[in-house]
Amino acid sequence: MEITLKGDKEFEEIPSLKNKALRINLNENIYGTFAEIGAGQETVRQFFRAGGGSGTIAKAMSAYDKDFSDAIYGAEQDGRYVTEERLRKMLTHEIQLIEERISRDKHPNKMFFSFANTVATIDFAKKYKGHGWVGIKYQIEPHHNSYNEIILHFRFKENDARLQQETLGILGTNLIYGAYYKYNEPKKILRYLYDHLDKDQIEIDTINFSGPVFKDVDNRLMSLQLVKNNMTDAVMFAPDGNNVLPARILYKKNILALRGSFRPVTKVNIDMFEKSYDMFIKENKVDINNTQVVFEITLSNLRAEGEIDEQDFMDRAELLCSLGHTVLISNFQEYYKLVEYFSQYSKNRMGLSMGVSNLVDIFDEKYYRHLSGGILEAFGKLFFKDLRVYLYPMKNEDGELSTSENLKVHPRMKELYKFFKYNGKVVDITDYDPTILTIFSRSVLKSISDGDEGWEAMLPPGVSKIIKEKSLFGFEAEEVYRSR
Repeated sequence: MEITLKGDKEFEEIPSLKNKALRINLNENIYGTFAEIGAGQETVRQFFRAGGGSGTIAKAMSAYDKDFSDAIYGAEQDGRYVTEERLRKMLTHEIQLIEERISRDKHPNKMFFSFANTVATIDFAKKYKGHGWVGIKYQIEPHHNSYNEIILHFRFKENDARLQQETLGILGTNLIYGAYYKYNEPKKILRYLYDHLDKDQIEIDTINFSGPVFKDVDNRLMSLQLVKNNMTDAVMFAPDGNNVLPARILYKKNILALRGSFRPVTKVNIDMFEKSYDMFIKENKVDINNTQVVFEITLSNLRAEGEIDEQDFMDRAELLCSLGHTVLISNFQEYYKLVEYFSQYSKNRMGLSMGVSNLVDIFDEKYYRHLSGGILEAFGKLFFKDLRVYLYPMKNEDGELSTSENLKVHPRMKELYKFFKYNGKVVDITDYDPTILTIFSRSVLKSISDGDEGWEAMLPPGVSKIIKEKSLFGFEAEEVYRSR
């Protein structure tokens, strides 16, 4: 259903915040409630200020007191209120109230909505900048009983509570406007969330679309847009393939990370994971019941001819998730940035599992020229943390095995490398499978696209079946390939 309004030409340019709110208010069919907890009634304030809100705003409320809030939305067992679960309770409860109290006979053309947020702004010590959940549950057709939802998580970057409140009001207004007037272009909804905002003010790290109007939207691709648009540094997918908030998965965990192209994931990748995991969980300060393994793909590895190949991203993430792994897509080219990112959520011991060539790259000075302290600054950030590198061997063309004992770094880096090696920051994976050392993802990929035989044996069980069934990585069924 196309939502129209007389005099819409004045809104064709990027509208001001007032005009966004006014366009919603002047649409006689949009009608709903605002429930905002934790940072004032900053979003609804924009709609009151714009004027004409009497036909749009059914109710505006803030239930700051926990007991009072619990009486309305129910108690939270873990005592946490700035959560996705709390936001969903708020949205559902408020929509139910609208449907109970507003007669469809009297208002047959009303499109109901419920906007809600639950937010924690910066603390007095300015140690935690704050974060929140924002969402809208709404109709675009008055006679359709199903509702659409857009729910997102954000982190404040500003250091002043008043500024954070104003930022929240702008974000909420942008979300409501986009939900109604750009619902058929969800990628634009993402970009328009930053209208009148700067990326230095707020970071959006998770977003999910649901409902009939978004039935064809892949939330993993929407998350990729967050990284592509520099709205966040990283997004995460659970083994079920769905978006998940990184903080929920990584908070106070022992973290073991594996970086790779995984194009496709091979037996070497899985052997590296299994053997490094066995070593990691035996370390001091590592609790096997509090350990999270992350397969990470950097954005630079998702590029093809200067642009991100989104289908290629889908293929890799799907295969890794099908094997039961958690996937992180990041903007981090350097390893120290990945470690810094993890350190936001956990101070516990961490591990990086990598091949010899990756470790050699870490000791290449060219990657750190943008840092005032060069490679020493980067290594201070990388190895200052409670971190260990688990090194998987590599067999070169001459059949020689490269390990931490004989890998070749630049002569200027030899002593620095020895320092970390002798202090136990780099350890070899010794219990590896020697029969698979000649398997490389790029070779497997070429065999798949060329229609060669035998590549299936280089992949973990079940992976080749998925590649064939879904024609991933350029695979074509034999009868199609031969008909060319």
